[in-house]
Amino acid sequence: MLRLEPRPAPSRAWTWASPLLALAITVVIGVILFSVMGKDPVRGLQVFFWEPIKSTYALGELGVKATPLLLIALGLAVCFRSNVWNIGAEGQFVIGAIAAGGVALLADKDTGRWIVGAVLLAGVLGGMAWAGITAFLRDKFNAGEILVSLMLVYVAIQVLGYLVYGPWKDPAGYNFPQTRTFDAVTLAPKLMAGSRVNVGALIALAGSALLWVYLFRTKGGFAQQVGGLAPAAARYAGFSSRRALWTALLISGGTAGLAGALEVAGPIGQLTPYVPAGYGFAAIIVAFVGRLHPFGMVLAAILMSMFYIGGELAQSRLGLPKSLTGVFQGLLLFTLLACDTLVNYRVRVGRAA
Repeated sequence: MLRLEPRPAPSRAWTWASPLLALAITVVIGVILFSVMGKDPVRGLQVFFWEPIKSTYALGELGVKATPLLLIALGLAVCFRSNVWNIGAEGQFVIGAIAAGGVALLADKDTGRWIVGAVLLAGVLGGMAWAGITAFLRDKFNAGEILVSLMLVYVAIQVLGYLVYGPWKDPAGYNFPQTRTFDAVTLAPKLMAGSRVNVGALIALAGSALLWVYLFRTKGGFAQQVGGLAPAAARYAGFSSRRALWTALLISGGTAGLAGALEVAGPIGQLTPYVPAGYGFAAIIVAFVGRLHPFGMVLAAILMSMFYIGGELAQSRLGLPKSLTGVFQGLLLFTLLACDTLVNYRVRVGRAA
């Protein structure tokens, strides 16, 4: 019979092999799903894993999806390593988009390109302010950050709906709930002609490098992680748990707000009720599949963006529901949690006791 035997220490090899095994199991289950739905499994896998990378334009679209996922995941990694459970990055993403959109709407024909910086900064500050509500309630009243941050997501969505259905609604928009299209001067610069990928992709990659330096090469990053792993030891060493809380949530909110700003000042180009795309929740999976490591999350963000694009293509080319994207995301997380058992346990074959 098979039995699990505790390891004397967590396995470093399985720490990184576990996500690969989880991906393989997800693919196998995906093949079964395609077969059950009467679709060619080979064609289904091609749509998810080959179509998103087969051309320069496809790679650009991959970058468009991966950029917000990576930015949000970087901030969430700081929170989770600090034992601060920010589940409301989607709301911080939305508020960042609203703040950035408000600045973009102020532009006129005489505005210079400097406003792009103001748009992105507004997004960062908006996300930080929204995350600051969670930090304040946790700090002053010991409110659970999981529930508070999650509930604030729905408040943010309602704020967005009020604006695009009300005072910011485009009067020339044929009664559609949307703002006017932002002026070209307010949009983030694109990296190459014929593609929608913009400077946000470079910002996300630079953020990964900066986060690696912060977490593993600075005293502040060390203090954040000690506070999450061993609060008593952190207090003994003189590290402030209150500072760690505020730092984690403000960084996370800032990166989510920046992702929202880049989304509305890039691919979308205006505010609509469809700005919330689920990136804030999907980024949680990105963070854990990437092992809360800056460079691991780069690969995880690319994988997750392939699921997004594959889901859209499966809908248009195979006639499958778009919800298939969420199915693959959930399968990946579920199988990862199961495979993580191998980090602390080894499988043994032997007789029953």
